[in-house]
Amino acid sequence: MKERQITIHNKAGIHCRPSSMILNSIHQNYPLHTFLVVKDNESTELNSILSLISLGLICGDKAILQVSGADEDKAIQEIGDLFEYEFDFPAK
Repeated sequence: MKERQITIHNKAGIHCRPSSMILNSIHQNYPLHTFLVVKDNESTELNSILSLISLGLICGDKAILQVSGADEDKAIQEIGDLFEYEFDFPAK
């Protein structure tokens, strides 16, 4: 199992659009992997958009992303980067 600390940079947090992009990437690229997010000592498996949105991740939040599967290094890098990506409009 690999772990990575993630920080949410998206100004509106992880809402529907970022959740959809993260989960689509997980389902398309890493269907045999297990992803967990640990926030405030509670872990949630990333198996649906609702499970991700229910974490209530807002800008500035820090959490731990955990992954287990065959290609953990690539998976944790790609999915961790999506959590830290600023999906909303870029700063002017």
